[in-house]
Amino acid sequence: MVPSIHVEKEPQTTTSSGEAADQALDPELQYDDSDGYILDVTQIRPDLSTKTARDGHTVLIPQPSNASDDPLNWSQTKKHIVLAIVCACTFLPDYGSVTGAITLISQAAEYGITPDEVNHSQSGNQFMVGAGGVVAVMLSAYFGRLPVLFWFMVVATATAAGQAGSRGFNGFFVPRVLNGFFAGAAQGSGLMFIKDMFFLHEHARKINIWQASVILSPYLGPLLASFMITQLSWRWPFWIYTIETGVCLLAVILLGDETYYDRRLREGKQPPRRSHLLRLIGVEQWRSRRLRNGFGEAMMRALRTISRPVVLLANFYYMFTFAWVVGINATLALFLTSSYGFGPKQIGFFFFAPIIATILAEAIGHYLHDTFARLYIHRHRGRLEPEARLSIIYVALPFLLTGLVVLGFALEHRWHYMITAVGWGMYVFGTMFVSVGISAYQLDAYPRESGEVGAWINFSRTAGGFIVAYLQVSGANRDCLAGIREKDEDVGEKRSEDGIEHEQLVAVLQAEVP
Repeated sequence: MVPSIHVEKEPQTTTSSGEAADQALDPELQYDDSDGYILDVTQIRPDLSTKTARDGHTVLIPQPSNASDDPLNWSQTKKHIVLAIVCACTFLPDYGSVTGAITLISQAAEYGITPDEVNHSQSGNQFMVGAGGVVAVMLSAYFGRLPVLFWFMVVATATAAGQAGSRGFNGFFVPRVLNGFFAGAAQGSGLMFIKDMFFLHEHARKINIWQASVILSPYLGPLLASFMITQLSWRWPFWIYTIETGVCLLAVILLGDETYYDRRLREGKQPPRRSHLLRLIGVEQWRSRRLRNGFGEAMMRALRTISRPVVLLANFYYMFTFAWVVGINATLALFLTSSYGFGPKQIGFFFFAPIIATILAEAIGHYLHDTFARLYIHRHRGRLEPEARLSIIYVALPFLLTGLVVLGFALEHRWHYMITAVGWGMYVFGTMFVSVGISAYQLDAYPRESGEVGAWINFSRTAGGFIVAYLQVSGANRDCLAGIREKDEDVGEKRSEDGIEHEQLVAVLQAEVP
């Protein structure tokens, strides 16, 4: 049995029986508790008028209205422009967060504190990315999608500039943590935008694109920062991040649009869309607030969603899976330095391994997720259950297990760094499949809570990373310091070709070990 589809509270409006008859179809009309979604039009009663995709037999779920304002009826160009903006904004928080892992030593030297103390700002930033996503979804259920994204991006741009231009650690810490909270809006609400604009049979491919931006970002940030700090101040990676955030804000202003549309209301009862500016700042959504959830209802939706055992179990699984992605990312540079003598440039090139793995997983998943769904539909008389989305985990598990074991042995026994890269890449490759599978499953199982399930998925990912990274750094430093001392006995101390002194690294690690 699949988890029952939850129908959110009806808007507090009075409708006549004629109006109720004119309301558009909801996804539940094509859903059967025992067999799942009906995607083959031949399996639906012939007297029921149903809209299908261009192939003539795939049922459109949800059924679009006849209004041009309905996001399901937008052109493919507009849909994908909005999706691209959401993906770009989603890319930012982890990119900016993990950039700080590369600048720790330079910042510690400037502030006169240990890198471990500087790392507290990064841990706080990472945790707030998840918290900010949950709050953004709560507010979006009441104020609308576009204004929440816009105002969060305004504050994210300001705090990004604040951390880049700060003086002193306290001046850096506060905007750093706040930036994680406000930059995380799109990352938490990505599923909500996808559900608003795309049909059920399109979800997996769009989630695959969106998740690629989530998983690529924590690798591109350190990669670029590693190259920059060899010639420039540590502030430059953060100024680049500020520029990127500003560009995304500009894209939201010029090209973003409100995606929420209640198809249970007749077209004549839909709130009119008059001004892009008024929608952007939230005035139009405020005027029609009585047609949506009340404020208390909007706040409680997220709590009710995570209280469901199915959602809670899926998020625990994802938290434990993704925790090691962040943990590896946060500490691998230390192991590469102690085991292989890598400098910033070599570490930067090493980040190509997970980037290539993510791109490969996205390209393969673009077809594989839909292939699994089509096979399931073919075997089950045109029906699709949400659990079918989880089948991809069988493909991911061998890569996750093998990659983590190979990476661990490679670091412990100092195997060739290419083996280390392959192990890391395998784990990231499998994680990409798991991310899309878990997201698509929860979206299909709880379509009315698309924002809430997406926010909790994002929170689970960041919480797992926060816990592992926070606890693992001291142990990693202790092991790396021992590795450096052992290496010194064999080859002696030397200065790296990137200009970073071996003695400085030893001093840094000594300062961090309790």
